[in-house]
Amino acid sequence: MNLRPLGRSGLQVSPLCFGGNVFGWTVDAATSFKLLDAWVDAGFNFVDTADVYSAWAPGHVGGESEALIGQWFKQSGKRSQVVLATKVGKPMGADKKGLKPAYIREAVEASLRRLQTDYIDLYQSHDDDAETPFEDTLGAYADLIQAGKVRAIGASNHTADRLAGALAASAKHGLPRYESLQPLYNLHDRAVFEDALEPLCVREGLGVINFYTLAAGFLTGKYRSAADASKSARGKNTVDKYLNPRGLRILEALDAVAARTRSSPAQVATAWLMQRPSVTSPIASATSLAQLQELVAASRLVLDAEAVATLDQASA
Repeated sequence: MNLRPLGRSGLQVSPLCFGGNVFGWTVDAATSFKLLDAWVDAGFNFVDTADVYSAWAPGHVGGESEALIGQWFKQSGKRSQVVLATKVGKPMGADKKGLKPAYIREAVEASLRRLQTDYIDLYQSHDDDAETPFEDTLGAYADLIQAGKVRAIGASNHTADRLAGALAASAKHGLPRYESLQPLYNLHDRAVFEDALEPLCVREGLGVINFYTLAAGFLTGKYRSAADASKSARGKNTVDKYLNPRGLRILEALDAVAARTRSSPAQVATAWLMQRPSVTSPIASATSLAQLQELVAASRLVLDAEAVATLDQASA
């Protein structure tokens, strides 16, 4: 598999990243371990999680995903085969949130314990923290990098202005810079990223590891009407945003390209992202080995100029 450089971090990552939000939430430990084994066996090396996964689930407090990945590392001995990304900053309790240095130091130790590792390859600011000066946050990350606990840092859910501000602070104070951005980006959600974030990432040489690759499942084609969407909780939340004339036009284009390439809409939507020059490694999840094989197939699908033009026009 051809690995791709993640910004200027020195990290080399597979062209698809496994989204670990499902571990300990919609898939149990045994299935999680099978998925991770299959991911690495298929030649992929990139896994993304966060300390807060999956605090939104009833009875969960956060840390469930990291804990399962840590158990898999211990059981499999495959830590060295994985570029591990996790995040800090989302609320993990009353005073456990944000990007103040003291909290970052506390949170990274908790993540390392759960992950059963002594280093994190990519540590990401999960949310912007406007109340904490950039140099304070970046200084805390500098200490972690110097201590060998973190190899590189990234940003998630940042506006272009704030990301540019963080990069400027890194340059001014001689501090580590964000080497990657994790934005919302897919064939339907294009405008926000492409307007200002994409030019900034290209100009500054940042890696892009976008989330919602399949738009919460909409781009698989399984939600084509309100009736379809009502069959699942996730579908109900998808309807208003994606079931509109433009969304249906995108599904028609995906169907057409999938038929011509003998693939599936999900594979086509993922391949479109992988071929975007600004994108390093789209993040996608799977809850079964069959779904994981869809991702493997997508990584091998090459779209020709006609297919890309069809998708671009439909989603413009």
